[in-house]
Amino acid sequence: MDKPVTSAPIQMKFSRYEKVVIGILGFLQFTVILDFMIISPLGAIVMPSLHISPQQFGLAVSSYAFSAGVSGFLAAGFADRFDRKRLLLFFYFGFMLGTLLCALATTYPLLLLARIVTGLFGGVIGSVVFAITTDLFPLEMRGRVMGVISTAFAASQVLGLPAGLYLTSHWDWHAPFLAIIAVGVPAGVIIMLFLRPVIGHLALKQEHSALMHLINTITEPRYRLAFFLVMLLPTGGYMLMPFGTAYIVNNVGLTFAVLPVIYLVTGVSAIFVGPLVGKASDRFGKFPMFCVGSIVTLIMVPIWTHIGHVPLATVIVINVILFAGIFSRMIPSQALISAIPEPAKRGAFNAVSASLQQFAGGVSAAVAGWLIVQRPDGSLAHFDWLGYVVMAISLLTFALMYQVHKQVSEAARK
Repeated sequence: MDKPVTSAPIQMKFSRYEKVVIGILGFLQFTVILDFMIISPLGAIVMPSLHISPQQFGLAVSSYAFSAGVSGFLAAGFADRFDRKRLLLFFYFGFMLGTLLCALATTYPLLLLARIVTGLFGGVIGSVVFAITTDLFPLEMRGRVMGVISTAFAASQVLGLPAGLYLTSHWDWHAPFLAIIAVGVPAGVIIMLFLRPVIGHLALKQEHSALMHLINTITEPRYRLAFFLVMLLPTGGYMLMPFGTAYIVNNVGLTFAVLPVIYLVTGVSAIFVGPLVGKASDRFGKFPMFCVGSIVTLIMVPIWTHIGHVPLATVIVINVILFAGIFSRMIPSQALISAIPEPAKRGAFNAVSASLQQFAGGVSAAVAGWLIVQRPDGSLAHFDWLGYVVMAISLLTFALMYQVHKQVSEAARK
């Protein structure tokens, strides 16, 4: 287990290769997150285009998560037995195949199948990225690394979501998936050419079988709290984001044409917030920054789910602050949790964590689809209910993260 930073750390500098690795991993995350996120803002178009209900659309979103959860568990036993670079490339090109199937889907069953295939491969990529990050960077630097990599989320909004919405409005909802392939395949080639093999973990002692490696990882007592926590962290996004555009258009009363502006401004602000949060996490501590993000989230979620008819500027301001709170929770929590597994189990730990996240996220999206009711005029009823659920879970994750913080600190003192 890594030792946590108990005071302001020495500002360690990144080497040139480390900067290249951060850039590669960040761009990789950009393509993966964009593929996952692009389906959510297209809800206002996909639902009428395929003649499906909010419940069916929620299932289309959650199907990616469920299949990703299954693949993560299946891959966990083997995650520490291969060069992490080769493992990353295998799942990434499979992910590109799934995205191509999304671009070719013309019916709801085909879209559902395509999202399942995409999730089977895409769900493992994030865990490999975090394992590589943990292998290559000490805990004192991980806040900054996570901050930069996490800006992929913001970049997907600044560049991807507005472009996706633009392509959709000028062609149809298949166009954004083709665009993802156009930028994703070159990203895979760059990884192949510039990322060095990540094989340090192969020299460590491991179980004789992949099954025992998986079982020992799942049953490790020190991991239980972290596993439970990672199941709860993504629920807010999975519940609120899939219906965000439909809520803005049908409840708030703004037009579909202004959606790219909202995502653009929010994404630009998040690009600046992410690295700042990462630096602050390394300097002032991961848990204190998580506390700040939790407080902001608890304030903004009820505001967002009760805004009613307001001007565009108000929606943008609320969205910017809400996402700042989300980033201030996501980045330090990822960095703190990365200190828990030992090197020989990092791949399996991250794979299991990703699977649990995906399963929990899939359940959250499905529950949100069941709670939401679309009125005859197109507006969404019970959207505020989602806010109450997210707030309750946020309070629970706050308590659990404090326990993780204590666990890491106590282990460092031994």
